[in-house]
Amino acid sequence: MKYLPAVLAAGTLTASGLVAPVYGSEDAPAPMQGAADVSHLQDFDFLVGEWRVHHRRLKERLADNHEWIEFEGSCAMRKLMDGWSNVDDNVLDMPGGAYRAVGLRAYDPKTAMWAIWWLDGRNPFGELDPPVKGRFIDGVGKFYAETTLRGKAIRVRFTWSHITPTSAQWEQAFSPDGGKTWELNWHMDFERAP
Repeated sequence: MKYLPAVLAAGTLTASGLVAPVYGSEDAPAPMQGAADVSHLQDFDFLVGEWRVHHRRLKERLADNHEWIEFEGSCAMRKLMDGWSNVDDNVLDMPGGAYRAVGLRAYDPKTAMWAIWWLDGRNPFGELDPPVKGRFIDGVGKFYAETTLRGKAIRVRFTWSHITPTSAQWEQAFSPDGGKTWELNWHMDFERAP
């Protein structure tokens, strides 16, 4: 047991007693081979600024529920890292009480895809969900991830569409069957704030 601190310093002890490596921000990633693909770097430029947001959200997800909750909110987005990432600060005025959330996006020039994480202010120390990843094609952005809901594997899809200089739509859908069928569970209408 006297060696345990040294072992843990090099990784995380798993339930099986094996040590899994832990990578920190000080670990330098391997240099990128080839030219950076910046073809989708500006996919989210439309979202920079202040927005009013109207939400429609299913009360229960993947539970054969058809009750929608509607509420207002706001979103303020700005670029980070010279446009290679961005963040938005969201206020959600839900009927049961308002809360804040952060959307964080990062661009990967190797795959020309964006990754998106969501941090819910009601659970700031909770684990982040796996990021949805994707890009825009012909004005529609689709982003996917694999995760779980109530202990069951599901697929998540974010869709950005109907983008103009003053408006946009975002939707979230879940699939319990690997993407064969989808249940829309959250819809946001964005209107640029004056």
